[in-house]
Amino acid sequence: MKRELSLLGFAQKAGKVVSGQFASETVIRKKRAYLVLIAVDASPNTREHFVRLCCRNAISYRVWGLKGDLGKAIGKPARAVVAILDRQFASQLKGMLEP
Repeated sequence: MKRELSLLGFAQKAGKVVSGQFASETVIRKKRAYLVLIAVDASPNTREHFVRLCCRNAISYRVWGLKGDLGKAIGKPARAVVAILDRQFASQLKGMLEP
């Protein structure tokens, strides 16, 4: 889990991460996101909303990590949703998150 969070931090420093529900929803609707991370401890309504939104827009998503960990990795307070805007970062993260 440490490697994944570290990669997420690098993506944030590169300016390839959008976090928070409103900002993430905007980039998903514009089809600019390549991967969406939804926190395991996000509310059921939030999880359901973003899963449907990602499916509708053909964007990969993973329900992974805790809100506090996602926020800490990108240097912000707890975040329930994080969107990755770079294809390379997204594919690396997907590879790491596969069982």
